[in-house]
Amino acid sequence: MAHMALYRAWRPQTFQDMVGQQHIVQTLQNAIREDRLSHAYLFSGPRGTGKTTAAKVLAKAVNCERGPSPEPCNECDACRRITSGAVMDVVEIDAASNRGVEEIRDIRDKVKYAPTEVRRKVYIIDEVHMLTTEAFNALLKTLEEPPAHVMFILATTESHRLPATIISRCQRFEFRRVPLSEQIERLREICGEEGIAAEPDALGYIARLSDGGMRDAVSLLDQIASFTGGQVTLQGAVDATGGLPADQFVRMAAAIRDQDAAAALREIDEMMQAGKSADKCLEQLMHYFRDLLLAQLAPDTESAAGRVSDPEALSRAAGGFSRERLFAVIDHLNRYQTEMKYAAHPQTMFEIALLKLCSDGGAAAAVGQAGAAAPAAAAGADLQRLQQQVAGLERKLAELARAGPAAGAGGVAADAGGPTGGGFARSGAGAARGGGGSAVAGGAAKAPLRARVKVEPFLAAKGSPDALQALAKWPQTLQRVKEERVTVHAWLVDGEPVSYADGTILVAFRNSIHRETTEKPANRQVIEGVLSALLGRPTQLATLLQKEWQEALAASDASGGAGAEAPEELKLVPEDGGDSPGEPLIDEALRLFGEELVVIRED
Repeated sequence: MAHMALYRAWRPQTFQDMVGQQHIVQTLQNAIREDRLSHAYLFSGPRGTGKTTAAKVLAKAVNCERGPSPEPCNECDACRRITSGAVMDVVEIDAASNRGVEEIRDIRDKVKYAPTEVRRKVYIIDEVHMLTTEAFNALLKTLEEPPAHVMFILATTESHRLPATIISRCQRFEFRRVPLSEQIERLREICGEEGIAAEPDALGYIARLSDGGMRDAVSLLDQIASFTGGQVTLQGAVDATGGLPADQFVRMAAAIRDQDAAAALREIDEMMQAGKSADKCLEQLMHYFRDLLLAQLAPDTESAAGRVSDPEALSRAAGGFSRERLFAVIDHLNRYQTEMKYAAHPQTMFEIALLKLCSDGGAAAAVGQAGAAAPAAAAGADLQRLQQQVAGLERKLAELARAGPAAGAGGVAADAGGPTGGGFARSGAGAARGGGGSAVAGGAAKAPLRARVKVEPFLAAKGSPDALQALAKWPQTLQRVKEERVTVHAWLVDGEPVSYADGTILVAFRNSIHRETTEKPANRQVIEGVLSALLGRPTQLATLLQKEWQEALAASDASGGAGAEAPEELKLVPEDGGDSPGEPLIDEALRLFGEELVVIRED
């Protein structure tokens, strides 16, 4: 007799044999016992948890010659023929390959006929989410009001893809992942019946690897038993499934903890020589660090053991990491696992991911902790900004006291915004003198003034170690801003950092729209929070257009080459001002009286 796969040979034939779904078994048995069966059921849940098996057992229970009974006898002709698939009135349809409207119309045409061999017609539609929209529409009416002799059982792993009109017409049952203890007990029972010698640690490893799917666990047991010749050991299970030995996890974690890049590369090379795939190694390493985190946060939970069989060794390894470090490592590995799916050289990506973790205390740790540090850094930046504004107001008050009350309104208005607001523009001939002796006028229509930033500190700091360090963090800044808020990243990516001075980074934009949107308070707060976290100190953002920065550079170079004058200071001027220099009297008038037209009439 040909060998039958263990998962087929041990497929449950009664409700009692089902593992981990007691809430569903009890409900269905009570419905049969009390004659309260529904005309349509929806079984949803992860793969390998018993959805199709429960459907076939239910079909046997309602059509058993000794029933309907809560348990099929599996001895009568109806039960045996349903088990073998020889009953025409119990139809199992794979919706993945029969997904069109024509197949559903065929079902709709046949349901009107009474069953010929058993008590009720049962249609089991597996992977029902694969049906087309037209097929679902064709099924609606029949599913809502089928004949009394028909029962529909729909099974799916993705219930969210079903139309709400289908779900509302069914009784829905959610199959859950099988608990670890029940899986191990079932595997031990199978090993005893099949004459397989298995170590308890090996069975635990198989159960954890199956991720709650009983069918996957039995299939893995069958595979490992064939590999080891019926002697299932933990080492044999690891080798047969392509997993990593526990001691290799420990060595890899130690290399990351000690920042030993050479040791990490040796471990990677050993994995590749053993034929492991880089993406699977990265995935298992991430699961291992997740187990370390659980060993710290929740050591008493059942899931804390993870995929490593020795909880004590796991606790010892977890003691070498702080919680923040473990969170950062998991976040870093998860990011690289996502990128590895599209990488041409996965092994190189794996190496880079671990080298980053082993360098500078883990660059990933800094990035991972940036989110936690951002609120505090943002608060510090806000405090510093307020202090600067208060100092500016105190200076203005002192100037007003010296200049007299006549200079009050204009002086404050002309300098509003502080040193970091708005962009740069050269002072020009946008102001004009009004006639009438005692009147000062700038024209009937003048463009509004914007606060400007002095470029001298940024020009002087250009190329300094602090500036170079801040500019080197820009790629990380963009990535972190993208994670915080992708819309802000879309505007910020147009800018290029050009200098850093006095806790402020200067960014030049090609487009004024991108610059103005970046300057909005909510967007600025996100950017400054990320900058403060990455640089380790409160950092503010200043912006300008690239052409303005180039003009400032050119002016600085020209004045520096002549050696005569200091770089020209950027001043407040109308936005539509020209390039010619302004007159000192006009500039002073604007400073004292503001940009609005003021006419003094003597009656």
